[in-house]
Amino acid sequence: MRVVNRSLRWEIEDQMKLRGYNVNQLAELTGINPGNLSSALNGISRSITINQLDALGKIFGKVPGWLYELYTEECISEERLSRRRLVPYLVRCAEVDRNDCIDTVVSKILDNQKNVKVIFDVAEKLFHKGKQKESEHFYEIVVENVKDSFSEILAMSHYRLFTVTQGTDAEKNWMAVIRFDPFRNRLPESYCFDALFQLARACYSLKKWNEVEKYASEMVELSTIQCGDREVAPKRHPVYYYGMGLLYRGAVLERQGLYEQSKKYIRSYADLEWLEPLDESGQKEVEQFKVWGKANLYTLEMLTGNESMVSEYADYLENLNRLNDVVSGLIAIVKSANTYGFNVDHVLLRFSGSIARFDLFNHDPILSDRHLQYRYHKAIYEFNKERCENGVKETLHCISLCLDMKRYEDLARCVSLFEKHRKYASEEQVQCYESIKLWAD
Repeated sequence: MRVVNRSLRWEIEDQMKLRGYNVNQLAELTGINPGNLSSALNGISRSITINQLDALGKIFGKVPGWLYELYTEECISEERLSRRRLVPYLVRCAEVDRNDCIDTVVSKILDNQKNVKVIFDVAEKLFHKGKQKESEHFYEIVVENVKDSFSEILAMSHYRLFTVTQGTDAEKNWMAVIRFDPFRNRLPESYCFDALFQLARACYSLKKWNEVEKYASEMVELSTIQCGDREVAPKRHPVYYYGMGLLYRGAVLERQGLYEQSKKYIRSYADLEWLEPLDESGQKEVEQFKVWGKANLYTLEMLTGNESMVSEYADYLENLNRLNDVVSGLIAIVKSANTYGFNVDHVLLRFSGSIARFDLFNHDPILSDRHLQYRYHKAIYEFNKERCENGVKETLHCISLCLDMKRYEDLARCVSLFEKHRKYASEEQVQCYESIKLWAD
């Protein structure tokens, strides 16, 4: 008979005696097979699982994590480690904040480098359960303990850490890019597509145009090579990554004011029918790029001052009925109005309901930046129309967004805009500005 940790069982049996339960009654209340429960309590044939311990704790009125500190011995003995019990146990410890138990286990098992894989498995379980914040600690343990720089689980851990740390904090996002970049080509092929896409996306939000160009080019090259490889299964059809690579390269040219060159890329990703093979999912991606291509051609018409296209573009945005497309379109429309001096009040009124919802974007790195850009150009538009109180209001909104996102270059522009028009601010607006500055300092 194997030696068991009787302390765990004594605690359970004490609770049974306290409440007057026998094994059959407790089994019925918890849904545990009576034979299995009896064997587990007697330490004869099998251990208590973590789910069974949770079920017992619930019946006894205990808080989640009850007796977890005693459960370690169910998973680890001097002779061996039970991965089948240890992984679910550590997952539950993370879910109920029993970090003390996690630290105990980690200190016991990491003398053997092979056990780092157990930690990685826990991190993956949490990640796929949507517990990304909880998974982060385990991925960090992997990164700290894997010595082989070409290890697949090391590359995957860096990839996961990069994705879970992406938010609206520009400084953190850039540090995450720098940290992950050396590992992007060491991932399994099916993950390389998404890694390059996420890197390009992050750098686009940070206005790191050279890096966007680099990752977008790699995306195009990789998707061209792998498009017909059935063994590689990225998150989306390879045509998506090919199209996104072209889209980002065109977007960089647009942001640099190279509109005619940008149009060449837009026309390319708006017509991807020639790519083979295209199954149903691939065809859907192609259709989506047609939509984006048309919208982005409208954007370039705005940026080159084609006022005659404003109403047509507004109709198109309304028909799309997607908030993220609306904010992108309005940036182009308002920016063009500022540059070329035409009036777009009718467009802003038409989309006033959508504009009121732009704060929904404030937790997304790309969309929060678009919201900020819209507010900045809208502030300038209001000043140009001599509606200075509204301009100040929009500027204060911009300053608040910049601080939340730690976009300090944008913050300097917004503060300068406020100071330029400070004389038009109401007493209440000046007080708001001073309080924001005080908070920032």
